[in-house]
Amino acid sequence: MQKKAQGLSLNVIIVAAIALLVLVILSVVFMTRMRGYNASVQDCKHNGGECVPAYQCDTSTGQYTVLSHIQCPQQDQNYVCCVKLT
Repeated sequence: MQKKAQGLSLNVIIVAAIALLVLVILSVVFMTRMRGYNASVQDCKHNGGECVPAYQCDTSTGQYTVLSHIQCPQQDQNYVCCVKLT
């Protein structure tokens, strides 16, 4: 008794290749958009603050707070992202 081998048809292989290509394109677009979103979230002005020297952001009065997770682009490490509380 001879059994004929069952294989994947050419149509199934082509559809799978196209689906894989679409998934790769969607993931690239998604990652690119997330990179832009992440950059805007890490921006001091986007979060309602301003990069100032640390001594200018007086947090003792309760009117200002420092967003410590945001790095200011100035070379001097004494700059902080200072946000006025409303």
